[in-house]
Amino acid sequence: MINYPFKKFISSYPSSLSKNNAAEFIKAPFLGITPGRICLTTLPPLSLYIHFPWCVRKCPYCDFNSHALSRTSGSIHFPEIEYINALRADLEAALPLISERPVHTVFIGGGTPSLLSAQAIDRLLSDLRALLLINVDAEITLEANPGTFEAAKFASFRSSGVNRLSIGIQSFHDAHLKALGRIHNAAQCLQAVDIASLSFDNFNLDLMFALPNQTLEQCYADIETALSLAPPHLSLYQLTLEPNTYFHKYPPSLPDHDTSADMQDWIHARMRKAGYQHYEVSSYAKEHQKSRHNLNYWQFGDYLGIGAGAHSKLSFPERIVRQIRHKHPIRYLEQTSARTPIQEQHEISKLDLPFEFMLNTLRLTDGFSEHHFIERTGLTMKVIDPILTGAEHRGLIRRDQENIAPTSLGQRFLNDLQSLFLKGNM
Repeated sequence: MINYPFKKFISSYPSSLSKNNAAEFIKAPFLGITPGRICLTTLPPLSLYIHFPWCVRKCPYCDFNSHALSRTSGSIHFPEIEYINALRADLEAALPLISERPVHTVFIGGGTPSLLSAQAIDRLLSDLRALLLINVDAEITLEANPGTFEAAKFASFRSSGVNRLSIGIQSFHDAHLKALGRIHNAAQCLQAVDIASLSFDNFNLDLMFALPNQTLEQCYADIETALSLAPPHLSLYQLTLEPNTYFHKYPPSLPDHDTSADMQDWIHARMRKAGYQHYEVSSYAKEHQKSRHNLNYWQFGDYLGIGAGAHSKLSFPERIVRQIRHKHPIRYLEQTSARTPIQEQHEISKLDLPFEFMLNTLRLTDGFSEHHFIERTGLTMKVIDPILTGAEHRGLIRRDQENIAPTSLGQRFLNDLQSLFLKGNM
């Protein structure tokens, strides 16, 4: 799994077609791919991702680059000023790569970036405006966790330019929050949404389901509570046991497959009835409230990632490049000071581009157009046409004139559908 800089880049569905494994029914190679560089006639939209790597406590299910803060006399500490300075230096070093391209969205994620002071967020956004061409109507999102909410501070965030919040609720049930290692309780979840509503008319609630010992009724209750708060956007993720997490080493008792599937099916139906569009595997939005930042990822757009462990995907007329910043915060601060924040960098090969594209766009219920594939990869449709034909025959995708989208079966077995485009499976 590619570690993209946004939450839960995983399928909420079973990952195998069992007896009819999708990777077995197509063995044709990609057609028409020759060695050499690609040719992009148009560069995709550009987003900015900023990673804040600290949390009050590391959650047992979390595989993101987050580090528990140190405590002294009950207070938490992190090098706030040094980190804001490093972000500016990181951005300044990256400016030649984006060549004055406009920035359409900004996402400040983590970790728990709502731990930053109002002054730090104001300074950060001021630096961005001084260095970048940020669109006047840019969506600027800040991730926030209940337990870090203060009305005055969040009003300041809004005044500084943050215009969207993504709130990490996870559950409205105290026992489940405790099992997930969250630092907040259900009452603080409700209070956080109340505070957010005072300054923000655009916000997302993150919730998880299929939690340790969760019943169907408890799952339903979480969703109903969330809907009663009228969020413009909901992200609903099935809990999965990711490698290198405490839960992976010491697995909790999770609902069985059938119960988890029942939860998923009920959620789809309930969200549709409540007037939310299910536009991506785990994302539901009211009209005109889709996450513009995450949509850019899923549409294979570009993003510059700064901060510890941040990932970038940057397109140039003849190549597409991925970068990863140094992961550990201290190492990142040291290397950024030396003007070497990038730990890894590689060019995406032409053979890998179909999978990279499909890993993103097939998460969208509306899929993608043929023109979109050609524009974002620099490849022709004949490269993937045999694979699409096989997937269509198996009922995994539907093709309507120029549009290609996963069917309900393709969504349920999304990992298998995406894997068809791996060069190793050809």
